Amino acid sequence: MPVNPFILVTPGASRGLGVALTRQFLRTTTLPVFATTRTQSDLEAVGKTILDGLEDVRAERLNLIRLDLTSEDSIASAADELTKSLKRQQLDNAYIHSAFVTGGMLKPEKRLADLNWNTLKDTFQINVISHLLTIKHFHRFLPNASQKLDRPSKWVHVSARVGSIEDNRLGGWYSYRSSKSALNQVVKTFDLHLQQQKIQAICVAMHPGTMKTELSKDFLRAVPDDRIFEPWDAAVNVMNVVENLNTDQRGKFWDWSGQHIPW
Repeated sequence: MPVNPFILVTPGASRGLGVALTRQFLRTTTLPVFATTRTQSDLEAVGKTILDGLEDVRAERLNLIRLDLTSEDSIASAADELTKSLKRQQLDNAYIHSAFVTGGMLKPEKRLADLNWNTLKDTFQINVISHLLTIKHFHRFLPNASQKLDRPSKWVHVSARVGSIEDNRLGGWYSYRSSKSALNQVVKTFDLHLQQQKIQAICVAMHPGTMKTELSKDFLRAVPDDRIFEPWDAAVNVMNVVENLNTDQRGKFWDWSGQHIPW
């Protein structure tokens, strides 16, 4: 039976890198692309915005699913909706070709006095817990042993260089740094699971560089111009690195240029 690979970007229809990845996958592949969004707006209108300017891309390749990163019920429902959508489209023997889990938030603390209970909870909810729950509910779409593949699936979590403990020379940003460090541990642990269960997939963490987004807009002055990327350029860089990763590079932390980052 022929296999049906597809792309998953979550969240992939809201803003920043997620939208850029979704558009780039639509532009450069012929695979179905499933992108999640928290918005309660009309999904058809959201889809038109994503597809705007993408000539020769068939609109039916884009599939939007509602997902709220702060709710496990929503994450579970989104996974169930993905199953239903695959059945509706008669995509039998389907599996994730590439998955990008992009959820992240940043509330910088420069002083210990800046630490706030609610901010800490929210940061770990988005930067760590939502990623864990995405693994829990969506890993079932990874290829099984009976599916004969030329290359393993790629499961990618968007992290940040400041999550590297070894690379930490400036301090500050307690909640963001520590949550990204925790996310990196999630990546390593999930990749070990994939190996132990002989699942045809690898998991990596990816630092896309500093982008011109809402997340980083207040901190761009401290970053050299040649190290600031538009989301579209960051998506191209990240996809190129991930596409060329092999099984020897699994379970590690990479940056947008293909350089290995220490944990």
